[in-house]
Amino acid sequence: MAKRIYLDYASTTPIDPKVFRTLLPFLKDNFGNPSSVHYFGQKAQVAMDIAREKIAKFLGCSSEEIVFTGSATEANNLIIKGLTSYFLPQTSNFRPHIITSQIEHKAVLEPCKALGEKGVEITYLPVNDQGLIQISRLAKKIKENTVLVSTMYANNEIGVIQPIVEIGKLLKNINRIKEKSKVQKTYFHTDAVQAINWLDCKVERLGVDLLTLSGHKIYGPKGIGALYIKKGTPIEAQIRGGGQEQGLRSGTENVSAIVGLGAAIAKVKSQKSKVKSIRRLRNKLIKETLRNIPDVKLNTPLQNSLPNIVNFSFKGAEGEAIVIALDQEGICVSTGSACAAKSLEPSHVLLALGLSEEEAHTSVRFSLGRYTTEKEINYVLKVLPEVIAKLRKISGYL
Repeated sequence: MAKRIYLDYASTTPIDPKVFRTLLPFLKDNFGNPSSVHYFGQKAQVAMDIAREKIAKFLGCSSEEIVFTGSATEANNLIIKGLTSYFLPQTSNFRPHIITSQIEHKAVLEPCKALGEKGVEITYLPVNDQGLIQISRLAKKIKENTVLVSTMYANNEIGVIQPIVEIGKLLKNINRIKEKSKVQKTYFHTDAVQAINWLDCKVERLGVDLLTLSGHKIYGPKGIGALYIKKGTPIEAQIRGGGQEQGLRSGTENVSAIVGLGAAIAKVKSQKSKVKSIRRLRNKLIKETLRNIPDVKLNTPLQNSLPNIVNFSFKGAEGEAIVIALDQEGICVSTGSACAAKSLEPSHVLLALGLSEEEAHTSVRFSLGRYTTEKEINYVLKVLPEVIAKLRKISGYL
């Protein structure tokens, strides 16, 4: 192929040309600091306000409930640390409790781990072999001191979609009981980074108090994230200074990236129109791969997953070696989360599904996007069997 084939959209997306044109003036001519009261500052402030309104419209909330951050990782940290910090100064016998799942992104797991080392109680819910949280198991884990439930809307490695609406309804009922007993409310957060392009993210329907999203996953710029915080949700700032973003995230705002995020989220509807065709291409990739390559395990549940992600384990072929071999053929894929790509540890997501370390090390993720074509998928289907056969021969398998 003369052109490289990009099948790693779950890691990052190329910036949309229209989005780029929209943000460009705020890198050059409209360079003002939005905290300044003069012409240049107010022009930047107005642009930020418009972007905030676009995100609020997409989520079905008030623009005052949107906070900009430097990334989705920062947003997740602000939620987990900020909410917990609010409750820590309470009576010495109150120990905040957080519930999350074993297959969350590291941006949730790592701050939870850090808080756990400081005495906060953390529960990591297991998932079934399809990657799903069981509602009944979650219900049993919620206690009087449970201040937060955090679970991702859709997983970045296998694409499984969690029952967020059902969890929201469960917590609503539990919080009614807690309110009558004058017990601390349990807040609900979802990391919706992978879901924004594909799923209904109206916060009222989901029943969430907090939601995280990112610009570079939706054909916007890198270095920008946003957070929905339902009015009345207690969050303590983790970055202090000039008091920007309602005092929750001090520091001069990245205006061009914020404008780009607003432009990108306004175009998500056009992305959703491509769901059917992208799912068809993904299913073709799955069907032909399973048919033409022996000893392949499909790790993505077909009935309850995003339309663009598929994860395979190829027995007898190491995942990193497959990624390198495909790259030499002009095909760009990954072994899982880009944030953990340099780690030699097996995927915690696949281990949580019940895969062995050996199986996890043979896994590869293909993630399709707006610009994926059938010609590209056909080329992958032509090259992939040859790559796997060659690597298996080298490893002595078969």
